[in-house]
Amino acid sequence: MVKTSAIKPLSDFLRNSKSHIQNLRATQEPEILTVNGEAAVVVQDAGSYEKIALLAEQAIQDARLQSAMSYFRGGGKGIAIDDVFADLEAKYQTSQSS
Repeated sequence: MVKTSAIKPLSDFLRNSKSHIQNLRATQEPEILTVNGEAAVVVQDAGSYEKIALLAEQAIQDARLQSAMSYFRGGGKGIAIDDVFADLEAKYQTSQSS
């Protein structure tokens, strides 16, 4: 949910960037910057961005897992573990000295 207090003109951000950055770090809430009254960009502190990026990556992984589970529940077939190891061994064959 966007707070109306988080909507700021870009010109104000440019004039007072230091105080905006301090506020971003303190609140860990993003600001929406406007140009001519229209939303143009969203800025946030680096820590909050990292959290959101991690959550997005987790959501992607969860979706992949759900897709795989749905495939197998629908009767999809996998690869036998012995075949997987045989393929890996052939691909990454290492010479072992005695």
